[in-house]
Amino acid sequence: MKTFQASIFGAAALAIAFAAQAQDYRAQAISMMKRDFHAKGIAHMDRLNEDALQLICNRSHNEPPKGIAETLQHDQLATIQYPADGKFLGDWKAGEKLAQNGRGMTWKDGGKPSGGSCYNCHQIGPATTSFGDIGNSLLHFGKIRGYGPDVQKYVYGKIYNAKAYNLCSKMPRFGHSGTLTEKQIKDLVALLLDPNSPVNK
Repeated sequence: MKTFQASIFGAAALAIAFAAQAQDYRAQAISMMKRDFHAKGIAHMDRLNEDALQLICNRSHNEPPKGIAETLQHDQLATIQYPADGKFLGDWKAGEKLAQNGRGMTWKDGGKPSGGSCYNCHQIGPATTSFGDIGNSLLHFGKIRGYGPDVQKYVYGKIYNAKAYNLCSKMPRFGHSGTLTEKQIKDLVALLLDPNSPVNK
């Protein structure tokens, strides 16, 4: 029994020491980034700042307490700015080009429109031969989920701010961050939900 208790106490002490060391490494990493990162063009220093959502996901290894996650998701949902005209579908052809475009958000881009880089994480259409698998396959998305207005609104919101639906999602907050415009998001919604899109063929 004493040996068991000693093992428990030893493990607890080790966990505390490891947590303190990890915290120290985080502080060192942040200090190093602030020292070496310099604002240039559209790349500003505020990229180094964590908001409350990022902080809780980073500190909890993407497993925040349920109550906190629900509160923060609700806050993120409130940030979504839906189109004033109430329409969510754009041009799927423009959406396909956008989804395959990985350019944007670097100081060399000079304010040019950003791409969606969707292929980095998702399979998009049947002709896509190289894609990441961090996110789910989007092949036949509309066929599977339907094409109605509720699905359109959900997809628009998910692209605008994925963390409104899954707090620690790895998907960027494209609309929330200003990376993509309303028109660009509509075009991506059309890529996923237009029956004529190659995604749904």
